[in-house]
Amino acid sequence: MMSLREAAMALGTVASANAASRFQQVSTDSRTLLPGSLFVALKGPNHDGHDHLAVVAAAGAAGAIVDHRCSVDLPQLVVADTRRALGVVAAYWRQRLPLQLVGVTGSNGKTTVKEMIAAILRQLGSTLATEGNLNNDIGVPLTLLKARPFHQYAVIEMGMSAAGELTWLSSITRPDVAVITNAGPAHLQQFRDVNEIARAKGEILSSLSSKGTAVINGDDPAADFWRSLAEPRKIIDFALDNPAAAIRGYWSATRSGGLLKVEGVAGEWQTELSLLGRANGINALAAVAVAHLLGATPEQCQQGLASLQPVSGRLQLINLSAGGQLINDCYNANPASLGNAIEVLAQMPGRKTLVLGDMGELGEQSEDFHREAGAVAAAAGIDRLITIGSQSRLAADAFASLRAGGAHHYADIDQCCAELPGFDSNDYLLVKGSRSAGLERLVEFLIERANGDLPEVLH
Repeated sequence: MMSLREAAMALGTVASANAASRFQQVSTDSRTLLPGSLFVALKGPNHDGHDHLAVVAAAGAAGAIVDHRCSVDLPQLVVADTRRALGVVAAYWRQRLPLQLVGVTGSNGKTTVKEMIAAILRQLGSTLATEGNLNNDIGVPLTLLKARPFHQYAVIEMGMSAAGELTWLSSITRPDVAVITNAGPAHLQQFRDVNEIARAKGEILSSLSSKGTAVINGDDPAADFWRSLAEPRKIIDFALDNPAAAIRGYWSATRSGGLLKVEGVAGEWQTELSLLGRANGINALAAVAVAHLLGATPEQCQQGLASLQPVSGRLQLINLSAGGQLINDCYNANPASLGNAIEVLAQMPGRKTLVLGDMGELGEQSEDFHREAGAVAAAAGIDRLITIGSQSRLAADAFASLRAGGAHHYADIDQCCAELPGFDSNDYLLVKGSRSAGLERLVEFLIERANGDLPEVLH
């Protein structure tokens, strides 16, 4: 991969010993480190990687990046900030890679869009993609450092929770294609409003190469602002509602996914998706836009999209063999993604029940957003709203004021599990909440109670 001397040069430091030694991987976890790896000693609120240097030395590490010299028989590169140094080494490695790199950000849909793009690009050649949602200033460098000369493409998901974070991640990755899926009300504890979030999302364009392309959601209110940031570089937009977009689509929902018709510069064709929700229609258009730019044919786009299955916890439809359908969407929640989920549930036949946990990081507007959630669910024709947590009680109150007797509130998951009634064959139940709500535990309980064994995942 590279020598300790090269890494030291990138960091502006020197290796304490064996500068010519080469490392083949980079690790921040002493438990999984392989021989010949460079260890980066990160510090967190409950851990300090420097405490494990003896372990990594015994495991055969080639060296370590540290913030102070430690009395361990291991070559060490001393820097002021090991977390920052991880990004610097990744940026140095990126400069040596001939691959086409796609960066993806947005308030909602970025993980799904990343998976869609990667699925299509794998039809073209060797493709590296972010695993899961390892999209912060640790996950992005570690993903990039897994790239090898044989990779033709890399699809890197980039998240942020504060202004300036995407500027740093973009400087590390230097994307050839930068995708912005949308800007919505998330992380409002750090931002005053959605306009500030849109500006922060636009930071991904700060290190877009001069010959690069910005791929922008033409339906988003911030689209013109992002275009202004991208100019004079090439821009391609995608949309379900904007007829002037370069790549346009039409979405028809089905009980198990949807039919997407594509028009515009990527040709005219259609494909079926095993993914619920109109939001996945716009996600697919983003992926098609990127794939078209990189030379994919409509057939390759169709093949890639057809291979996708829902990410666990994201609108995942599960058949409860004892009766009813469960839609597991508990991976995370904000007002925009909740609106998408309610739209999906409202289109289902039978009795529709929404289980809502608290939505986190909404700042001073949290109470208003939760009240609005209850009102939106009632207006959409949801039959029952079950809420768990202190903030979601406000949603239950708003729902009950519009649909008397349809709301039930539980203080916590344990109470809900103990008192929640069973479901019959015409029930659709969608579970939604922020990660902090821990609703995956409720999903597991519902599956076990209904089936007594592993569920049958419909898609």
